[in-house]
Amino acid sequence: MGAEAPKYLIGPGDSLKVFVWGDPELSSEVIVRPDGLITTPLVEDMQASGKTPTELARNLEGNLSKFIKNPKVTVTVTNFVGQYTEQIRVVGQAAQPQSLPYREHMSLLDVVIAVGGLTEFAAGNKASIVRRINGKTEQFQVRLDDLVRDGDISANVEMLPGDVLIIPETWF
Repeated sequence: MGAEAPKYLIGPGDSLKVFVWGDPELSSEVIVRPDGLITTPLVEDMQASGKTPTELARNLEGNLSKFIKNPKVTVTVTNFVGQYTEQIRVVGQAAQPQSLPYREHMSLLDVVIAVGGLTEFAAGNKASIVRRINGKTEQFQVRLDDLVRDGDISANVEMLPGDVLIIPETWF
């Protein structure tokens, strides 16, 4: 029996479309606040962060059933940011250091492209990824210069949710 596929968990900053069937005035588009809550027509301050879209839809149905008979709700994530702990952080000598939403099968090359590449001062082959594995923090070297500047695709590695890519400055 195979492992269950990971489910997307809503996070602060995600944009959601809440559709209430047969009741357009209760349907809305909302952004999950930094505290993880959302407010929709008739439902104030509901926890959204950490739930799947389906779980949130069932919670909204429960709250809306106080006001309307047998509500049917669908929640669609229209702009993804994701849980903070799942984001990939890029620090150091990237053109645009930032946190990125994790995407399934995201590679090191995908991350480098998303942050605009390396600065001229980057020591790409001394870069490293910090990753939590079974509760322990581990750090391993990656070869960004070989990957980006020399096109060595063997230097491309798969990124995991929560990874931190550190790109140090070269010393002349």
